[in-house]
Amino acid sequence: MLVALICTDKPGAIETRKANRDAHLAYIKETGVVAQAGPFLDADGMMCGSLLILDVANMDAAQAWANGDPYAKAGLFADVRIEQWNRVVG
Repeated sequence: MLVALICTDKPGAIETRKANRDAHLAYIKETGVVAQAGPFLDADGMMCGSLLILDVANMDAAQAWANGDPYAKAGLFADVRIEQWNRVVG
């Protein structure tokens, strides 16, 4: 199943994001469930959140992945939504 993980950074947390980016990218690579991913950008072009499309067995697996993300462990996010997603185009 495909799941959208939609995360909003805490205000002023760009340094937390930068400090944990390498670990986050390594986690994406080692877990092998991320179909697509990228940061949201604010009006100044700075990273301010994340959108990840996970290909997982169920919502529990998506939640477990989200909990294990180094960004989440570092307390980067103000808000996280996990939504089942149906790809129609692309």
